[in-house]
Amino acid sequence: MPAEIISKYFQGLSELQLNQFSQLQALYEEWNAKINVISRKDIDNLYEHHVLHSLAIAKFMAFKDGTHILDIGTGGGFPGIPLAIMFPQCQFVLIDSIGKKIRVAMGVADAIGLKNVICKHENAKEEKGKFDFVVCRAVMNAADLVMLVKKNISPASKNSLPNGLICLKGGDLSEEGSLAMQRACMSERYSQSFVIEDVSSWFEEDYFESKKILYVPLIKQ
Repeated sequence: MPAEIISKYFQGLSELQLNQFSQLQALYEEWNAKINVISRKDIDNLYEHHVLHSLAIAKFMAFKDGTHILDIGTGGGFPGIPLAIMFPQCQFVLIDSIGKKIRVAMGVADAIGLKNVICKHENAKEEKGKFDFVVCRAVMNAADLVMLVKKNISPASKNSLPNGLICLKGGDLSEEGSLAMQRACMSERYSQSFVIEDVSSWFEEDYFESKKILYVPLIKQ
């Protein structure tokens, strides 16, 4: 089954987690026929291009139980839904400004029985909650994202890195990361700087050759 690509890189998943991952193909095909959230030609690559790509964040950061994560611009539920399956003891809020897309995320989460996900139709400017991390996939320039989500970052860290922003992006991110870090710090200096990781260091498929993770700390620690 296509979901085997997940167990290839993540051992020790429970039967429930494996079952939830295995249901995603049929669910997204069904929803995509009604609401196009994944390109028609890409739906056959769901597990590699969307699910596994989302789980690069799980390779970068093993969230501790009780961590609260906000997924901005989630679309049909990426990276939030795969991460919520992977970290059932963490809490996820998935938001998108396009109502029909959040309907897909909500429908998929309900269908596979995710209890740790809330889906909301809203703009990121409207979200007032506090979270340990904000995650996203190619939503906007990281420097602009920093200014948008700083208000949502909880001041107390419980994970191995300070609370902040984790983006899935592509290309050369050094300049973007530097500007994002400048905006994060403003008049302060953080001991932890931004981090760029190559997704290809975890996943061997050609698709990930140019894919990267950009992490920007948004609190001091």
